[in-house]
Amino acid sequence: MKKLLIHGVVAGLLSGIAGVMYLNIYQEALGTDYSQIINIGSIMGASVIGCILMTLGYAALIKFKKEKLKGWLNLLIVVLSFASIIGPIGMSLPFNIEYPELFPGLVVPMHFFPALAFLSIYPFFQQNNKF
Repeated sequence: MKKLLIHGVVAGLLSGIAGVMYLNIYQEALGTDYSQIINIGSIMGASVIGCILMTLGYAALIKFKKEKLKGWLNLLIVVLSFASIIGPIGMSLPFNIEYPELFPGLVVPMHFFPALAFLSIYPFFQQNNKF
């Protein structure tokens, strides 16, 4: 169980770092500034929380001995990642923000970073072939 928690935290930190790097590259390339809406703390926090929630799902599978449902849990994680983009797409920004039409291009990809990190590094944290 400890290994699973470490997996979630590491995945959260990796996805948060990827999100911060993407934020910096995106804002520099397009000359935008969304610091009033999104910042490093919110990116890191959302990434870690998302990966911890995925960890809880995997822990529940182990606890209830339903390891064969791992594929369905992965599918649920992907569906929830897609569903989470509805908020930023429909978000109305303050009037003083320049280029509000570019905001979804910044935050929508970030919603997939936690799932991508969690599922990508999973093989490094497998526990004695239980899954």
